[in-house]
Amino acid sequence: MGMNFLLVTKEASTAVKQDPLMITPSGHSVEVTIPASVFDALPDSAYVRESQLVQSPKRPQSTAPLPFSAPTLWRKVKAGNFPKPVKLSEGVTAWKVGSVRAWMAAQAAG
Repeated sequence: MGMNFLLVTKEASTAVKQDPLMITPSGHSVEVTIPASVFDALPDSAYVRESQLVQSPKRPQSTAPLPFSAPTLWRKVKAGNFPKPVKLSEGVTAWKVGSVRAWMAAQAAG
């Protein structure tokens, strides 16, 4: 599953953003497909931080695997309804991708 982007130059600022073409500096266009989410490409043993899990109004163009906000994520963790994060170092908290995927699968199952 991929997501199409159009890199728009100042001259082509009226281009339709859903067009699956990228305009190169030389004026050529090429079709580009990138993963819908970096999360999908990570191994289960990888760690992801909050900003990679939830959508943020500060980053509306980014994709996030969870359909809720950061405060909701932390409420779910506190209530025991979401996997607890791992403290990797002072100031760095992350979740194991495999734990998040398992939680997502359980939610989808019912």
